[in-house]
Amino acid sequence: MTTERTFTPEELAKYNGLDLNLPVYLAIKGTVFDVSSARQDYYNEGKGYAVFAGKDASNALGKSSVKPEDCYADYSKLTEEEVTLFDVDESIG
Repeated sequence: MTTERTFTPEELAKYNGLDLNLPVYLAIKGTVFDVSSARQDYYNEGKGYAVFAGKDASNALGKSSVKPEDCYADYSKLTEEEVTLFDVDESIG
């Protein structure tokens, strides 16, 4: 499910899953998704996709990477094929 609100990177970072009182958000191509329903299985600290929580993970998703250094919004250097890897609809989360 997407959120209606616009976030700065600093604001989005607060929704990284570490504060259990806040939802877990991640962004793809600037669209913010609430992935809280998958927190326990995927986004809690130490889980496989926790690296994406609280970030725009566009570049990392295009590269199929879970490396923290790849988690950033700029996906302009990805190939067209890589970009299609993270073309999603609003049903994520």
